Amino acid sequence: MDAAKLFPLLPTGLRAALLDEFRRMVQNYLERRWSPAELSGGRFSEVVWTILDGHAKGSYPASPSKPRDLVAACRALESNSHVPRSFQILIPRLLTALYEIRNNRGVGHVGGDVNPNHMDSNAVLGMSSWVMAELVRVFHGLTVPEAQQIVDSIVEPRMPLVWSGPATKRVLDPTLPLQAQVLLLLATEPGDVAVSDLLVWCDCPDKGYFSRLLRRLHKQRLIELSLDEARAQILPPGTARVAVLAGKGTAA
Repeated sequence: MDAAKLFPLLPTGLRAALLDEFRRMVQNYLERRWSPAELSGGRFSEVVWTILDGHAKGSYPASPSKPRDLVAACRALESNSHVPRSFQILIPRLLTALYEIRNNRGVGHVGGDVNPNHMDSNAVLGMSSWVMAELVRVFHGLTVPEAQQIVDSIVEPRMPLVWSGPATKRVLDPTLPLQAQVLLLLATEPGDVAVSDLLVWCDCPDKGYFSRLLRRLHKQRLIELSLDEARAQILPPGTARVAVLAGKGTAA
């Protein structure tokens, strides 16, 4: 997406922040990092509020700002009768919901019998995608067919790279190299993983080859392999490889 064409009236700092936060949210979602996706939803809300407030005033700040009370600030936007109704009513109310998820659900607090982060992330991504599409519709500097194509691409369903079942996980692209699959699967777990489980998740028939691969990844400091080689955990350089894989579709 060319930010200058999508949002020609917005300052560079605002349109860059808007797309950066949205892309970060989508990437975190694809990597099944539910909490960061929700936190990005909160920052995304602040950027969008800055844009709506600037649009109503006829003057945009150079960069996003965070109001003291975002909920009250969004309610204040509803008095702007001279702007498109989506800017007056719909988007401000969605931003309030996004911020509520950010502050008062599982991402912000520990506790409760069932962790709602996955469910909440689905809601956050859906609402944020709609907001992005509506901003493009109102602001675009493209032809109507071009703008519609962008809107459709923003709101279309996104397939995650990793599927989690009741007792197993699978990388949904079987053409990815085994090394990439290992890193992706490890990236979906908050801690270490039993190598026996990882072997099953990768559906690798050659246990010896798999063990040699894990040792090589350990030497490259992409993963941490326990001394008994029974458990593995992704390291920051491995997470960086996964970010490239999810963001650009290239092999790790």
